[in-house]
Amino acid sequence: MKKILLFCLTIFSAQISAQSSRDALAPKSKTEDALTKQLFGTTICTTSLEETLLFYRDGMGLTVNGPIKLDAKTKTEERKLYDIPADIDWETYILERPTVPSAIKVRLMVLNKPTPTIHKSWNSLEYGPFSMGFPNTKQSEVDSLIRKKGFGTQSAMNVYPVEAADKSKYTVYETIFNGPDFVKGVGITRGDGMPQLSPIDEKTKMGGPGYSAMILKNSQEFIDFMVNILGLELRSDRVWTTSGALGAPVGTKYRFALVYAKGAANGHLLLLEFLNAEGIDAGVAMKIPNRGLGCWTFPCKNIQTVFENAKAQKIKILHEPIMHTSPLYGTRKVMILLAPNGFLIELFQE
Repeated sequence: MKKILLFCLTIFSAQISAQSSRDALAPKSKTEDALTKQLFGTTICTTSLEETLLFYRDGMGLTVNGPIKLDAKTKTEERKLYDIPADIDWETYILERPTVPSAIKVRLMVLNKPTPTIHKSWNSLEYGPFSMGFPNTKQSEVDSLIRKKGFGTQSAMNVYPVEAADKSKYTVYETIFNGPDFVKGVGITRGDGMPQLSPIDEKTKMGGPGYSAMILKNSQEFIDFMVNILGLELRSDRVWTTSGALGAPVGTKYRFALVYAKGAANGHLLLLEFLNAEGIDAGVAMKIPNRGLGCWTFPCKNIQTVFENAKAQKIKILHEPIMHTSPLYGTRKVMILLAPNGFLIELFQE
């Protein structure tokens, strides 16, 4: 019996090793070396609760918790942390996939009055937060379902080959959906035996949010911030040409950089910079409480180290570390930074 078990474990280990050697995005560093961990949460501000739940709950299959009652102290602290004006109130919901513990949580702040939208249109050339990704193993079904819910897309479901680390090819099935508040949701399947970009629920065949993307005017400046201040790592850096799937003109070249926490296999960031097309500045601050995706939240091993890094590099610190109780991550020491492009970065001590 022991020999059989050992044989099975050997075969399983060999399969995992083969997948890792084929997947260029497999971790090559160690989790214990990570200063900042993988993306834990995103925050979306909206005035359209019904439409938002239609997309994320009924379409992408997330579970909804809320509205969550916030006591006066918590609300006062959040108002200071995120610089929310006194005349704006909000209800908080948490959207998550409980069957996939590593999935990114979404904090939904439903505002009592409209604020400017971070994006002015669906034009992919607009700078700022672009999307959240939902890896799955049934993209044709997801594509059909989201369209039936009434949401548009950047293009038809895109099917294209990608070169693996061993020079073999695998097929990707991907649709970029136009979700509420100009936040795109990406349904994506990696075929031909490749692992998905984040874990999925084997019963529903759905996963995510597993990653988030950003369109940048200066991608190197943003990458330097992620690497030097937060301690993340640049794991892949390519220049691709779009066939129109991104919603940008056919033939548009773009830098496609993937930033991960050390040792992490998901919860990563896709950073895109268009190289031969003029980007668009919507002129709205990319932060809470403006409508859309206005914050990334990360756990970190040592928040004081991040704080010192930020001070040394003259990064704008919106709020120094304080103890705070959040419906998103519990009672933790938390601080708020402003990334070089003006996007809100929230960190909490593990």
